[in-house]
Amino acid sequence: MTTTAPRPVRSAQHHQLLGLSAAFGIGVLVAIQSRVNGDLGNRLGDGIPAALISFGSGLVLLLIACAVVPRIRTSLGRVWSTIRTPSAKAIGELRWWQCIGGIAGAFLVATQSITVAVIGVAVFTVAVVAGQAVSSLVVDRLGFGPAGPQPYTPLRIVGAVVALVAVVLAVSDRLSHPSGLLLAVLPALAGIGTAVQQAINGRVARTASPDAYGAVAAAVINFLVGTTALAIVFLIDLGFRGAPRPLPTEPWLYVGGACGVAFISLAAAVVRVVGVFVLGLGTIAGQLIASLFIDLFLPAGTNEVTAAVVAGTLLALIAVVVAAIPNLRRG
Repeated sequence: MTTTAPRPVRSAQHHQLLGLSAAFGIGVLVAIQSRVNGDLGNRLGDGIPAALISFGSGLVLLLIACAVVPRIRTSLGRVWSTIRTPSAKAIGELRWWQCIGGIAGAFLVATQSITVAVIGVAVFTVAVVAGQAVSSLVVDRLGFGPAGPQPYTPLRIVGAVVALVAVVLAVSDRLSHPSGLLLAVLPALAGIGTAVQQAINGRVARTASPDAYGAVAAAVINFLVGTTALAIVFLIDLGFRGAPRPLPTEPWLYVGGACGVAFISLAAAVVRVVGVFVLGLGTIAGQLIASLFIDLFLPAGTNEVTAAVVAGTLLALIAVVVAAIPNLRRG
């Protein structure tokens, strides 16, 4: 009698490829959210209320999910119990500060609403990527993510460099405006925070539950913290700048929160499979290609598809494959 031996290597590679595909989809959602929130901020004349609307609507969706799905509530309770009864000697124990990744997410959404209408989706993307590609290497090396410390390797470093070259090439003809370069500093800082956010949200998701409900629970905490932070900032902004313009009536301007719920939940689940660095590179590729199609079919202002954008997109895809090789080999 013969038996078929299991194939763990093929299974691990399959999981890695699925994780990369999900990371790519996350990037597409980020690009769509950036365009939507940028337009909403422009229509309101103030990016802070636009960011609050985006995060707040996402929180409402997640709270509805909590109300109808008991396992999400159970996962949230597990996180709360872990934080309340920490064990100082436990390895990998969740700490309270690992539950405030929503602040980084709130800052990212705020920069979308403030800068995208001025510098465009493409320049916003390159600025975020510049911060995220470098910081994700450090975050992985320090072991902030649920996968633990991941060493620097030549291929991972090459992947980061190629990714940076790709996005710079993609927007090389759009970086000459002085105000654009100045505003690009904000999304660059947001990119640094995004890598940390993805890592610690992954830890929260793992503590909450090993299945998809843990990722949703992490998203609930992320949006609750982010919405609270943005509400405080909005009250301060209201005192200095006054009320924003009336709310626009187009429904599509309010889908940013739903996009955020989707990609935050996906990122919290996928980071456990591919790590922070490869998740970031997959997201980069998705953002670049989505930005390409947005500029092609839904142009805004003077944004147009150029040969540099196409070349940068292809180079970013190569960077994703190069950076993923160590993960596939380890599997």
